[in-house]
Amino acid sequence: MAGIISYGAYVPRYRLNRQVILRSMGWFNPAVMLPGRKAVAGSDEDSITMAVEAGVDCLKGFAREKVDALYFATTTAPYRERQNAGIVAAALDLQEDLRTADFTDSLKAGTTALLGACEAVRAKGVSRVLVTAADTRLGKMGSLQEYLFGDGAAAFLLGGENVIAELKGFYSFSADFVDHRRAGRDVFDRSWEERWMRDAGYLRFIPRAIAGLLKKYGLKAGDFAKVVYACPYNREHAAIAGKLGLPPEKIQENLMSEVGDTGAAYPLMMLAAALEEALPGDRILVVSYGNGADALYFEVTEEILNRKERKGVRGHIAGGNELDSYEKYAVFKKLLPLEMGMRGEEIAFTQLSTLFRERRSVLGLVGVRCRKCGTPQFPAQRVCVNPECGAVDQMEPYRFSDRKGHLFTYTVDRLAASLNPPAIYGIVDFEGGGRYMFDLTDCEQDELKVGMPVRMSFRRKYSDEARGIYGYFWKAVPLRERSV
Repeated sequence: MAGIISYGAYVPRYRLNRQVILRSMGWFNPAVMLPGRKAVAGSDEDSITMAVEAGVDCLKGFAREKVDALYFATTTAPYRERQNAGIVAAALDLQEDLRTADFTDSLKAGTTALLGACEAVRAKGVSRVLVTAADTRLGKMGSLQEYLFGDGAAAFLLGGENVIAELKGFYSFSADFVDHRRAGRDVFDRSWEERWMRDAGYLRFIPRAIAGLLKKYGLKAGDFAKVVYACPYNREHAAIAGKLGLPPEKIQENLMSEVGDTGAAYPLMMLAAALEEALPGDRILVVSYGNGADALYFEVTEEILNRKERKGVRGHIAGGNELDSYEKYAVFKKLLPLEMGMRGEEIAFTQLSTLFRERRSVLGLVGVRCRKCGTPQFPAQRVCVNPECGAVDQMEPYRFSDRKGHLFTYTVDRLAASLNPPAIYGIVDFEGGGRYMFDLTDCEQDELKVGMPVRMSFRRKYSDEARGIYGYFWKAVPLRERSV
């Protein structure tokens, strides 16, 4: 048996109403009028940070040292030569005896990674594989893609025991169908004519993949409790359902009204949303799209009744915050240059050798705990900070990234360089011990209070564009609702 043991998701806090885009760019392209909102990654987020957030959600209650491999699927990898999956694994503090791989260059990279993980488990090459997928695709200002594309991530833990959804079969095909494309130096998505993409792409590829799977396993579309397919066009999404002859309740909602098309993560986020409501015995069919298609057939087991509580897709959607400024969105996406002032002009060279030596502290937020008295501290030190102990070289690794904390004190700084001013930072006291100063993110200064609970979130600390280096560290995010 091989299948899904756990799942998680992440949707950024910011939501941009598409009418805000229309009010700002409608003068250029008034024919585009799409309803709803889309999720927007903050100025300190990218596909790596979102994959980490989804991974944290997925791994709650599971031993991280038992993960044997990590796959990362994206079409918007920050690095072209530095394995992005390795950064995700380090941030999640997974063991270094680990297989890591990037799946990229296609919108179906997420389902391909999921299928590859299941096959690796079946072959008994690994016991547990964490599959993460995230994208932050960028359309030009005023384009249809700017309205369609949203940011988000999903994660799945695959294994052979305690499976909540077993992979029962699959069907794949490849086609060099050029609709969306980006060459090596392209920043923006390029696309062919929209009607061509809809009629010759989505309306043919997705039904073909479904028909191929049904024929391969002797099934009918009506045998599935939920059918998930990645089509961002609402009319074509409904047309595919009509071709299948299925009622609306059997078609998974396509997330376009609140999130948008999240690229390689899109079908996996929809699958996670389907699992949030699944019952034992349900059959779920998930179909991706991009240079062909993958169709995967899962059957939900009794273990779904024992699933750990997750924030998941719906929990993140419920926690959104309105981004009412198109200009702010454009700055976040680097569509507009911003004067950062003298304080933002110079970035010190990143000491890459030091980063490697201290990678577990910087990327994994791992400190130490005294074996003698149990006092945690960050960063790691040889001497116990407890004045009543003072033990030397009696330390063991201690991860702070999954610990809750409380805001001991904070400062609002309107002089520091920031893409989302003001810069806010403060001291966090961790439950169980330990204290450190962090930047605060995803918050407004008026909502902050001394003593309020916070969680840790992996974010971009800085971007050194001149040297091609992105610096990552952990920031504190206020907990506004019941944490899961």
